[in-house]
Amino acid sequence: MEDKKKRPKKIKRKLLDKYRLVILNENTFEERLSLKLTRLNVFVIASLSAIFLMVVTCLIIAYTPLREYIPGYSSAALKKKATELNYKTDSLQRVLALNDRYFESIKQVLKGDVSVSDVNKDSIIQAVKLEASQVDFTPSAEDSLLREKVDKEDKYNLFESATSASNFILFSPVNGTISEAYNVKDRHYAVDIVVAKNTPIKSVADGIVIFAEWTAGTGYVVIIEHSYGLISVYKHNASVTKAQGDLVKAGEVIATSGDEGELSTGPHLHFELWNDGYPVNPTNFIDFN
Repeated sequence: MEDKKKRPKKIKRKLLDKYRLVILNENTFEERLSLKLTRLNVFVIASLSAIFLMVVTCLIIAYTPLREYIPGYSSAALKKKATELNYKTDSLQRVLALNDRYFESIKQVLKGDVSVSDVNKDSIIQAVKLEASQVDFTPSAEDSLLREKVDKEDKYNLFESATSASNFILFSPVNGTISEAYNVKDRHYAVDIVVAKNTPIKSVADGIVIFAEWTAGTGYVVIIEHSYGLISVYKHNASVTKAQGDLVKAGEVIATSGDEGELSTGPHLHFELWNDGYPVNPTNFIDFN
C-alpha cells in the first residue's frame, strides 16, 4: 500500500524537479547561458511549439501562393481556366452533334432515302395519294390553245439558241498556247494552256463556286457551276481568290496560275468543261488564242 502511495509522488517529483541548462565556452569554461528547467516545462514548451508550427503551416497553405507547390492543390486561375474549357468543350460537343445530324440528313437526301411522307410529316397540308386511273390527263381546250401559242412563239424566237448549253457564250479563262489538247481516247478531258506563273485565271461565265480547295495532285482547284448544266474546272493554280459558295461574274478573276500539284509539268492551266455530267471539248466553245 505504501508503494502505491509513493508512485504518484515520485512521478510528480520527477516532473517538477528543477534542472539547470548551462552553456559554457569550451576554451575558457566561461558560462554563457544558464536556464532553469523542469521536465514539465520542457514538455509544455515542445507541445506549444509543435502546435504553433502546425497552425503556421495551415495558414501558409490556405492563404499564400505557396500552396500551389504542394501536390494536390491547384491555383484559382487554373480552376477558372479549367471551368472555361469545360464550358467550351460542352458547346463544341453540341455543335458537333448538330453538324453530324445535319450531314446525316444531307446524306439521306442525296441517297434518296427520304420519302415524301418524311419530308411533309410536319406540314399542315397532308399529301393525298391518287391512283393513275383516277387522274384525267386529257388536256382542256384552254390548255391546248396555250400550248399551241407557246409552240409558235418558240418556233420563231430568235433567242431560242441562247437557251441551249451548246450556244451559251463563254469567255476565255486565260490566253495562251495549248500544250495538250482534249483527247477522249487518252481520257484527257481537258485542255492544258501554257501561261506564265501567277497569271490571273478568269471565270468563263456567271456562276457559283462549288469547290475551291488544295489537292495534292493538282494544287489549288476551283470548280464553278454555271447555267444550263455547265460546270467549269480550273486546276494547278498557285492560289485562289474565291471561296466555296461565292457568286462570280463572267471574266472575274478566281485564281492565279501556277505549277502546283504532283501531276503538274510546268506553269499552265488545266481547264475542263462539263455539260450535264459529260465532258465536252472546250475548244469548240472558247478561243484560247
